[in-house]
Amino acid sequence: MKSSLNTKICNDEFPILLSPKVAAIWASEYLGKKVTSNNIIYLLNYGKVANHSTNNKENLVDRNELKIYYDKTIKSQKYLDSPISFAQYKEAETTKHIHRIHPYKGKFIPQLVEYFLDFHTDSLKTESYFAKGDIILDIFAGSGTTLCVANELNMHAIGIDISYFNTMLSNAKITKYDLKILEAEIFRITNVLNSYTNATQVKTFELDLNNKLSMFNQMYFPNKTFKRQVALKQVDEKQYGKDKEAEFLKIYDDLIKQYAINLTTNLKGNFFEKWYLDSIRQEIILIRNEILKAPKNLQNILSIILSRTARSCRATTHSDLATLIEPITATYYCHKHGRICKPLFSIKKWWDSYAKDTLKRLREFENLRTDTNQICLNTDSTNVNITSQLELIDKEFANLVKTQKIAGIFSSPPYVGLIDYHEQHAYAYDIFDLPRNDCLEIGRLSEGQSKNAKESYVKGVAQALNNARRFLKNNYNVFLVANDKFNLYPNIAQLAGMKIVNRYDRPVLNRSEKDKNKYSESIFHLKEI
Repeated sequence: MKSSLNTKICNDEFPILLSPKVAAIWASEYLGKKVTSNNIIYLLNYGKVANHSTNNKENLVDRNELKIYYDKTIKSQKYLDSPISFAQYKEAETTKHIHRIHPYKGKFIPQLVEYFLDFHTDSLKTESYFAKGDIILDIFAGSGTTLCVANELNMHAIGIDISYFNTMLSNAKITKYDLKILEAEIFRITNVLNSYTNATQVKTFELDLNNKLSMFNQMYFPNKTFKRQVALKQVDEKQYGKDKEAEFLKIYDDLIKQYAINLTTNLKGNFFEKWYLDSIRQEIILIRNEILKAPKNLQNILSIILSRTARSCRATTHSDLATLIEPITATYYCHKHGRICKPLFSIKKWWDSYAKDTLKRLREFENLRTDTNQICLNTDSTNVNITSQLELIDKEFANLVKTQKIAGIFSSPPYVGLIDYHEQHAYAYDIFDLPRNDCLEIGRLSEGQSKNAKESYVKGVAQALNNARRFLKNNYNVFLVANDKFNLYPNIAQLAGMKIVNRYDRPVLNRSEKDKNKYSESIFHLKEI
């Protein structure tokens, strides 16, 4: 039975103008999923709905406007009804604890893995495919989501990935740390960074620039009105933004000359030289060298913090973080934030933020961790001898795999011609001088989606499955997450000596990496013929 409060919210008796907190309660009931006050404030800040407050001390949203917005944006109620849409989860839940230690394009949410690995996730499920103590294999490990979920569910897991960075990220997530020692090491490195930045002109320059930028934006891009005027087409955003961008650029140029800031980037250099301002490059190199002084078992996780920091400090606009267009070395009108924004000149803010966030997430995971084995191997899934590779790292785990065998696979193969997995972390490969195996990627973006590319993709995925079969126990279960718009997986299954016994289709409503493009995916359940 619904509470009296929720019943009241759905009636017209409830006030039209609602605070974000009350609006969130109403929206949660109306949509049948959790909505927070921060979600409502986001809609206000970005002009999706109007702010009806008459002062600067409160925010008020019109319930009818909110209903119209949700009616337009929530296209199909059937998505919410699907048990594997996971529409009821907030972003904070789909990126919980270590799953958001570093951005990764194309990863699935942990709830999807939990659904198929854990019998208890859904009372409507009538069959259990895996049990505690089983060994799970991910032949395209990516960011290590399957490995992390397996640990929580008291299962062992092995990941395989051709990308050295992906392997480093996966292992950094599931490694057990002495968090006090890690925190002390972060503190040491941060002090080195602070001493360095305090001795340069950059810190004073940015303080001056931020003050002038804040005053300018308050005058010409007021928070509570500008974005709403743009949404209602009362302002020509493109022309107005262009005019104000040019106006502030004069102020910016004067400050650059006053503080003698070096804006050079090397357009013909590698990724690191092209996409980072000189002051940023110097700080990144400084921390990279300090990481090499840290205990060996902490270097991976410290490198992941620096990589996450570096990703946020590229010389690009806020709206182009995922699709780099050209290096930005001056202030610009930002369509994402609706104001004049600036490039970054120091990594300090992001290093501090991500270091604290990583420690917090590792502590959260530590409370959920089970005493099981997880490891990601940097090798080719089409031909790797899993037990031989494991013996070089963990003989006890290798023996367990030999005697118990792997219970099954949960993996998401690359999509055809969609992502270059090495290139999405090109900055990390340059910063840490990591080895690259781009030519061994299956279905990479640079190969396109031609007939030959599709045939090569089918062969590659089938070969990886065939290679894995020799390590699987009898009556294994294989789950592959794919967007099979070219209908390639029936052929893949046949070539791998398997058959598709079930197919689950789901809309992708919760993206781990922010992306406005909606799509659907399928989970193929394969077994031996």
